[in-house]
Amino acid sequence: MPSWIRSALMRSSGTFCTGILLMLMTSFSWSSPTSNPKTTTANAYTVNQSITVSKNNQISQSRRIEIDLSEQRLRAWEGKNLVYSYRISTGKSKTPTPIGRFQINSKYRINRMRGRGYDIPDVPYAMYFYEGYAIHGAYWHNRFGTPVSHGCVNLPVSQARKLYNWAAMGTVVIVRR
Repeated sequence: MPSWIRSALMRSSGTFCTGILLMLMTSFSWSSPTSNPKTTTANAYTVNQSITVSKNNQISQSRRIEIDLSEQRLRAWEGKNLVYSYRISTGKSKTPTPIGRFQINSKYRINRMRGRGYDIPDVPYAMYFYEGYAIHGAYWHNRFGTPVSHGCVNLPVSQARKLYNWAAMGTVVIVRR
């Protein structure tokens, strides 16, 4: 058998064996998704603590957003360094913003928000942190510093854009009275 045929057969058999090996490794390393939401959240939080967004921008474990309802102020921190401080509008007394420690669980550049008594198209820079509650831009009012929302945290659009680009999925959100 000519040497060029022999070498071609050896190359193709090596590729074939490598493919089989990769398929076996993949099938043995696969695990089924869990149906327990608490486990899923814990796993996502652990993964997001060391996430790398791009080559130039690594997310810090100490990045967090603090929302002070009494001051109507949002502060974004990286460790001990204050990155942003913005006047906000949170929920009215009949539609309060939830208090507690949360994480950003989804982000939408543009989103339609609907609920009892409102239907707002094209809401910019929405970052959901608890059920239907989000931090987002508000183009329909300029009453920042006053509670006027249905529970979400409203920012001027330009500030919402900066915060949206700064915060990653899993960023901690702390809401206080």
